[in-house]
Amino acid sequence: MLVDIVFWFFAVLIIGSALVVVLSKNMIYSVFALLFTFFGVAGIYVLLNADFLAVTQIMIYIGGILVLLIFGIMLTSNVTGVDIKSVQTGKIQMFFAGLVSILIIVSISFIAYSTNWKVSPTTNTDVSTTIESIGKQLLTNYLLAFESASVLLLIAIIGAALIARRK
Repeated sequence: MLVDIVFWFFAVLIIGSALVVVLSKNMIYSVFALLFTFFGVAGIYVLLNADFLAVTQIMIYIGGILVLLIFGIMLTSNVTGVDIKSVQTGKIQMFFAGLVSILIIVSISFIAYSTNWKVSPTTNTDVSTTIESIGKQLLTNYLLAFESASVLLLIAIIGAALIARRK
C-alpha cells in the first residue's frame, strides 16, 4: 500500500514537472522543473530496485546535464544579448506540438490498454542491490570498454578546458 502511494507521488511529480518544463515561458523555470522530473525518475528507479540506475540518474542527469543546461542558459543570454524572457514560441508551432502530443498520448494509451500485461507474484522479499553485480561485470568482462570510455571522457574534458582557456 505504501509503495503504491509513493509510486503515484513520483508519477504525479514527473508529469507535473514535465508539464512545467514544456509550458513555462521562462527557461530557468523549465530547467528547475526538469530537476524535479529527474528526481522523480530516480525515485521510480528506486521503487524498481534499480539502485544503480537511480544513482546514475542523479549523478549524470542532475549533477552533470542539468548544471550544464543552467550554465548554458546563463552564459548565452549574456553573450547574445537576448533576454531569456523575450524568447517566445509561435502559436502555429504550439498548435502542431499539441496535436502531435495528443496523438502520441492516445497511441500510447491504446497500446497500454490493449496489451495483455503479465503480472508475476513477488515471492522473494530479499531485495538485493544491482550495484555489486554491475561493478563486477564492469571490472572483469567489460574492463576494456569501461576504461576506453573513461579515456574518451578525459580527452573531452581536456579539450573543453583548452578551448575555454584560449579566450
